[in-house]
Amino acid sequence: MPLSEVVAILQDLNEFVVSLDRLGSRQAFGTADEYTVGKFIADWDVARRLAHARHVIDVALDAQLSEEENAEIDSLCEQGRFFGMGSANVTSMDQPT
Repeated sequence: MPLSEVVAILQDLNEFVVSLDRLGSRQAFGTADEYTVGKFIADWDVARRLAHARHVIDVALDAQLSEEENAEIDSLCEQGRFFGMGSANVTSMDQPT
């Protein structure tokens, strides 16, 4: 994986982590609402940038690991938590506060 791609992904992730933390703090103090979070996600192109990061990492893993190892990683990733998957998969962290 080229160093420039690693740095770009780390920059994106850092921006998201810091920004989401700040948004969370604003929500806690009542100065931000769901609209503010949605605007951040849309304006900062969060979904596309995260999908790109996932793709770059996936390609790098495909090149380094066996087909069986990649299949195992794919299976484990499919077991993650996904927003809107229904009440059977909702944990306390998914509950609004």
